[in-house]
Amino acid sequence: MKKTLILFMAFALSGAASMAQAPNTLTRKEQKQGWKLLFNGKDLTGWHTYRRDTVGSKWQVKDGTIVFDPSQPRSGGGDIVTNGEYENYELNLEWKISKGGNSGIIFDIQEQPQFGATYQTGPEMQVLDNIDAADNKKENHLAGCLYDMAGDATVSKPVPVGGWNKVRIIQNKGHLTFYLNGIKTFEGQIGSEEWNKMIANSKFASKGFENFAKVAKGKIALQEHPGSSAWRNIKILPL
Repeated sequence: MKKTLILFMAFALSGAASMAQAPNTLTRKEQKQGWKLLFNGKDLTGWHTYRRDTVGSKWQVKDGTIVFDPSQPRSGGGDIVTNGEYENYELNLEWKISKGGNSGIIFDIQEQPQFGATYQTGPEMQVLDNIDAADNKKENHLAGCLYDMAGDATVSKPVPVGGWNKVRIIQNKGHLTFYLNGIKTFEGQIGSEEWNKMIANSKFASKGFENFAKVAKGKIALQEHPGSSAWRNIKILPL
């Protein structure tokens, strides 16, 4: 009886493992709900370097993840952005960062010739090694925060370096909500009085950011920054 029970348990565990969702795939339920993959796990179809037609060599696909490799030539850098624009949606993804690393998820980007960088028009959810990155001095620069605008150490709870962090960004009619590892790190309304006050108290009040966060619709970017970053399970649900 004992041997039979052990065999049954081993079979059950094996079956559960085989049913676990593979990275960069959608379950039948997600497909029915309308989720779409923004990364197929094989190549960078659907992405390009900001204001270019192709993806630079610093961005590669390795073992089912998008990897930013800072060792590649400088000419191969730049933020990568989605080919498509998105307005009302839920965005889910996972990221991990190298020791001392820094990156970001930038959205509502207006990819036009007059804007030299993604962050001139798009707000950012910070991606950071909170312990060793150089940009950890201000609390609203910590992982999961609305960069330079809102958030602090009480809500920024990334996993240790080398582990995967889970992100949810929900934007619906300008109402914005961030989650990092299941913890809400921000909620607010783009264009509201409170939002405009946050901008006025940030770097985005300075010259060059006159068009920052003016449109709650645009492209989504993964940011080039110091250190290596990795990304997977990038999917979006139109709302």
